[in-house]
Order: sequence, then C-alpha cells, then structure tokens
Amino acid sequence: MADPRPSSGTEPPRAGGLVLSLDAMGGDRGPEAVVAGLGRFLAKQPEARVLLHGPEGLLTPLARPLGERVRVVHAPDVVAMTDKPSQVMRNGKGTSMWSAVDSVRDGEAQAVVSCGNTGALMAVSMLRLRKLPGVNRPAIACLWPSLNPMGFNVMLDVGADIRADAEDLLVYALMGTSYARQGLGIARPRVGLLNVGTEEHKGRPELKDAHDLIGGATAKGEFDYVGFVEGGDIPSNRVDVIVTDGFTGNVALKTGEGTATLISTLLREAFGRGPLSKMAGLLALPSLQQFRKRVDPRRVNGGVFLGLNGTVIKSHGSADETGVAAALRLAGRLGAAGFAERIAARVASAVALAQDGTPMDGGATPAGGPEAPEEQQQS
Repeated sequence: MADPRPSSGTEPPRAGGLVLSLDAMGGDRGPEAVVAGLGRFLAKQPEARVLLHGPEGLLTPLARPLGERVRVVHAPDVVAMTDKPSQVMRNGKGTSMWSAVDSVRDGEAQAVVSCGNTGALMAVSMLRLRKLPGVNRPAIACLWPSLNPMGFNVMLDVGADIRADAEDLLVYALMGTSYARQGLGIARPRVGLLNVGTEEHKGRPELKDAHDLIGGATAKGEFDYVGFVEGGDIPSNRVDVIVTDGFTGNVALKTGEGTATLISTLLREAFGRGPLSKMAGLLALPSLQQFRKRVDPRRVNGGVFLGLNGTVIKSHGSADETGVAAALRLAGRLGAAGFAERIAARVASAVALAQDGTPMDGGATPAGGPEAPEEQQQS
C-alpha cells in the first residue's frame, strides 16, 4: 500500500543505508533550531538521510539548503508541550510526532528523534510501535557523566513512568546492562539500585523486592550487582548502571543538569571579577573548556526509550542546534547498530531468565560502540 502521507523533495530514502526520522516540531526553539541541528549532523554524516516531519510549507524552505538527503514529510499538526498524552493518542494522527514515529513503524527509518512532549512521545511510541513482550513499563535511559574510565554511567528510568514495581526494575537492570555492554564496551556491567541509603533494611517494599530479584539474576545476566546506591554514587566509578523509577530518575537528571549549569556560571563569574582573575582564567582556559565539554548536557542530549519495537530518541525540548545534532548522532549510532533488535533479544532473554534460565546476550563491542557519545569516541 502506498504511503498516504504526502511528501516533498527528491527520491525518498531507500533500504540499505542509514535513514533517520526527525520530528521538526514541538521543541521550545522552533523548527529553525531543529533544522540547524540537522545541518550540523549531516555535515559530519555524509551517508545519512533524514525524513523531516512537519508542515510542508514551513519546512521546505528551511530544508532546501540541506540538499537531496532530506525529504520533507507533510504533517500539518503539532503536539504542544501542554497536550495530554491521552489527547494525542486519540487525535494526534496528523501531527509531526505521530508521522515521525510511523516512519520507524513502517520500516522507512531505523530510529526517530523528537524534541516534543515526553509523555505524548512515549504514548504515541507505545501505541504505534508497541511494547516488547515481557515489558510492562518502557524506560528512558540517559548517559550521565561519571568518573568511570568510559566517562559515563547509564541511568534508567529518567521519566517514562513515575511508577515501577520490582519486576519492572529487574527488566530495567537487564536493558540497562545491554546498553552499557553494547554501547560503552563494558563486558560485565555493575548495576546499582538507587535508594535513600545503602543499608538493606532501607527503602520502599518494591525496592527491597527488586534488590533480591536483581541480586539473583547476576550469574545468568552476566553482570555484577553492587546493591543499593545513593544519589552521590550516580556520577561515581562505583557503578555502571543506575536503576530507579521514572519520578526519582527525572528529578535526579534535572538536578544534575541544573548543577552543571550553576557550576559553569559561577566559574565564569569567578574568573571575570578582576585583572588577576581574568589572567588566571586565560591560563586555565584549556582545562575549563575540557571541563565544560564533559558536563555540557547538550553534548549527550538524547534519552533512549527502551522496551519498544523500535528505536526512539527523546531530545530535550529546549535543545539548541548543538543538542539536536547530538541526539541525531546518538540515533544514527543506534540505528546503524541494530540496537532495537539487540534490546528485543535482551528482553526476550530476561523473560526466559525468569522461566528456564536461558543465557542472556553476550559479547561486548569496543568502547567506541554504537551508543558511545562522540566525546568518548574521539578520546
């Protein structure tokens, strides 16, 4: 059946190369920032092609300078940040977000990126892509700057669902270890369960139950469980994967991003207070630039939706062109590596683990693997 969605541009992308789907609408900075980020991405990815979703009359002039590798797919409506997920599920068929997700569903693209409403994106993704068998609640995983040799830890969930029972947290642990193994090259990831303390008697009942479930899955799951971890362990070298519910994870993520911005602002103020401070700042400039690069949330922008039949990347709604380009790079690495299929195998193994002990997926890719951020690959 022909695609009912009208489109403009040249010959549409075909199978055999990297094709990404990009929701041009919904971000705080408008489609101009999204298209500018797309331009940055394409400049460094000469083989990639992109389906750009949104109002054709608005996007065609913006995308024209990017050439034939971008095809505009007309979607007249937009999901607003204030829209409720239930409303979008009922009435969102004509939106750019829906159209962008459908491109992955229909096999036209390997991954989708959107800066739009997180709740709506998760709802549309679950409706159109469906959850993997054995997944009750999908999770959003992010890369967190850390003291580990790889430079990052994986944390999930960071906002897909505010709830998570013990079985959900076990599945999060297994999906998170797959992300760490395939993306950061960690053959045997260390998993920690975020709690209010490290003592085994602390925490809610579901955390105590998850503590036992995750601890019992280490041998067959091929990971190490360090037990409960606290907030101060998130950027540490004690753990590779931090497991938590979406409410706690989202608060931690936003707090970390705010703290990084605060530190950068205070450093600029401190080095600008007088001649001696400015001179010290000039001497320290190379180190400060490296520090800023390590903690800049834009450069690791993009939360990965885990547990779906497809790869979905949620970019920050406030992302500028640097952040959009980073999210597209992440989507490109995941799409090129067949990450959705790897996660599907991992979840299937998780279900088998609970039933008959089928071995989990194995084999680590090198440290510059498909999900590793650009900074790590260049180090």
